[in-house]
Amino acid sequence: MLQDIEHYLACPLCAQDLTRHERALRCPAGHSFDLAKQGYVSLLAGDAHTGTGDTAEMVAARADFLAAGHYRPIVDALAEAAAAADPEGLVADLGAGTGHYLAHVLDALPGRVGAALDISKYALRRAAKAHPRIGAVVCDAWRPLPLRDASAGLMLNVFAPRNGPEIRRVLRPGATLLLVSPTARHLRELVDALGLLSVDEEKQRRIDEKLGPYLTPARQRQVEFTLRLGPEDVRTVVGMGPSAWHTDPDRLAAALADLPDPVEVTASVTVAAYRR
Repeated sequence: MLQDIEHYLACPLCAQDLTRHERALRCPAGHSFDLAKQGYVSLLAGDAHTGTGDTAEMVAARADFLAAGHYRPIVDALAEAAAAADPEGLVADLGAGTGHYLAHVLDALPGRVGAALDISKYALRRAAKAHPRIGAVVCDAWRPLPLRDASAGLMLNVFAPRNGPEIRRVLRPGATLLLVSPTARHLRELVDALGLLSVDEEKQRRIDEKLGPYLTPARQRQVEFTLRLGPEDVRTVVGMGPSAWHTDPDRLAAALADLPDPVEVTASVTVAAYRR
């Protein structure tokens, strides 16, 4: 619940502590942020743009796909890595989406509380209900995060934007970032058949370089498995990711008709740990 993480939150405008006043969070400077009836709070600055956030349709597609268990090996690998990190205090998920991954990590970490951070209010409506120990916060990953300095014992980043300086600021000394990113083999059969966005072969190297000034690589593992997807599953996996912004529905329907039912698809990600 939101009240479980309120003492970790900071004003996005002046970085001072936030406290609850009835149905709002306020800082000593007088900045106030109303609590949404759906259980989240928006800590976006007034000039923030939310156009890059996942739409209601994308969020619904992701919720359906994840609920079907297709990415369970990724969920399990992340939860296992989180339990091995044995963090204290807050677990922050930057780009949390529906809160699916954070919820499973919290199941592996009894007593910890989680902050689901995302720019999509549609996603956070679901994240706020994904686990009793999740508090959901609308924010922009590319701006100062609305969390206090050194407030998080663990941060998750799953298929999401990464802000190295802010991740370092929010993590405690010695704390861990767990980052899940696709390899060039991820969904390759669909990339080829449907003309979806592909993943750069050098993606992991580029991630390491961008995070290098702020965090130290600790360990990484590859998680790769085969999915068996029917036509509706394929539509869903396309609709929940960045290809949803670039795929023509009519062309997609025609290409889907040429796929076998079910189609075997490779899922391939890197689960990497970094330390502050």
